[in-house]
Amino acid sequence: MPASTHLPAISFQSITKRYPTPKGVARGGQAGGGAPTFAALDGVSFDIAQGEFFGLLGPNGAGKTTLISILAGLTRASSGHVTVLGHDVQTDYAAARSLLGVVPQELVFDPFFNVREALRFQSGYFGVKNNEAWIDELLEGLGLAGKANANMRQLSGGMKRRVLVAQALVHKPPVIVLDEPTAGVDVELRQTLWQFVLRLNREGHAVLLTTHYLEEAEALCSRIAMLKQGRVVALERTSELLKSASSHVLRLKIEGELPPELAARARVTGRSVQFPAQDARAIEDYLAAVRAAGVRVDEVEITKADLEDVFIQVMGEQREAA
Repeated sequence: MPASTHLPAISFQSITKRYPTPKGVARGGQAGGGAPTFAALDGVSFDIAQGEFFGLLGPNGAGKTTLISILAGLTRASSGHVTVLGHDVQTDYAAARSLLGVVPQELVFDPFFNVREALRFQSGYFGVKNNEAWIDELLEGLGLAGKANANMRQLSGGMKRRVLVAQALVHKPPVIVLDEPTAGVDVELRQTLWQFVLRLNREGHAVLLTTHYLEEAEALCSRIAMLKQGRVVALERTSELLKSASSHVLRLKIEGELPPELAARARVTGRSVQFPAQDARAIEDYLAAVRAAGVRVDEVEITKADLEDVFIQVMGEQREAA
């Protein structure tokens, strides 16, 4: 029986995950018995709609992978509930997991089978029979057709990651979870992967993406949540997040170093320096300050703020609030 269109694809309801720590209270307070605990997640709540392409962003240690592990049933939440198309991941785990396709960060593979065999076995785990046509489509769509009969041990890291994606999709799940799917892979794989996933999204599959490549999230995701220290610090449509940032960014390529007072207001990557600028006056002030500091400027560019600028701004505001 198909799920109601009113049900969210994924619903996180007040998710908290605490771990005991022997070193004192790192974050989150005391456990029930008074032992110090660390809150990897602290009251996380949001829904992802059916057919939505949703981004989950945050710095390392923010709780993204913990949240996905709870969704996938690999970890139990200390409190709260997660549902997949209305099925609770703990009390109705078989139904919930059959609706999910999860691509993990780690390269996990069985070294005893070739690619096609691995996909056949994965189909069997979900009780899917006569799946050869879809397996062929996955192999072709993800650029694996030429490696179908190759042993998993013979594949490069990028090819192994393609197989992980194929395994997650082999039972045609309506909800797809991609945890850093393009970390450390080449441009060709990124393009192949996103073309295929976007096709599935257009066909109605919901996609949850975590990534450190913020240009990917900006291009792909219609809505974004940002996590920091286990809490949601931003949850908005991507277009609205971009509107909330500084309206422009002044990008310079310089020779030499900025004085500390200027460097503290900039994002510095080698010779590249970026300043948030609300208006033309701010741009003029930054350029005058750089000239007054005796720093040579080789290139000047004024652009619109992107999602990376928003991310840094939001994380900086949270740091100041803390």
